[in-house]
Amino acid sequence: GKSYPSLDLDFEKAGAEAVDRLVARGHRRIAAIRPSLNLNFGYLFLAGYRKALRRHGIEVDPGLIADGFINEAGGYKVTPEVMRSKDPPTAIIFNNDAMALGGCKALAEMGIKPGHDIAVIVIVDTPLCRYFSPALTGFRPPLEPMGRRLAEMLLASIPAFAGPEGARIIREVWPLELIARDSD
Repeated sequence: GKSYPSLDLDFEKAGAEAVDRLVARGHRRIAAIRPSLNLNFGYLFLAGYRKALRRHGIEVDPGLIADGFINEAGGYKVTPEVMRSKDPPTAIIFNNDAMALGGCKALAEMGIKPGHDIAVIVIVDTPLCRYFSPALTGFRPPLEPMGRRLAEMLLASIPAFAGPEGARIIREVWPLELIARDSD
């Protein structure tokens, strides 16, 4: 059963919000690049991406969805594949910072400048994204409040620390926060 506290991030909502942001800026050909491993956050991200496209009346094009190794080499390898589709994307959402860095290198080698010729958004933002040129727009987990909340949740599950209402298992899903930079 669900006998342990958990705090998950809302990757589905972040995927949808990334699409909303790009559509609001005029994009309709939006690629999604995610890890090929069976990782739950990859499925959730893609579900949000697909739902948001449909909500905007944009058909989901399987040629704009790619998965690869969850590292720089993975992003570097699969980004050219989506760029070579017959109607290439004007924006890419990467579901991982390392894949985004590899993907941006591949774009640069193709003569495509992120933030200028193509919009790029990353889920999840890390310090790497800030130092890339252009600095990458991304969705960030609120790490400090999450750390505090995890401690509270853990204590709430331990009878000796639980307080008057008794031990309880708390399960929450938190949104990621958009950090707007120069890449989209």
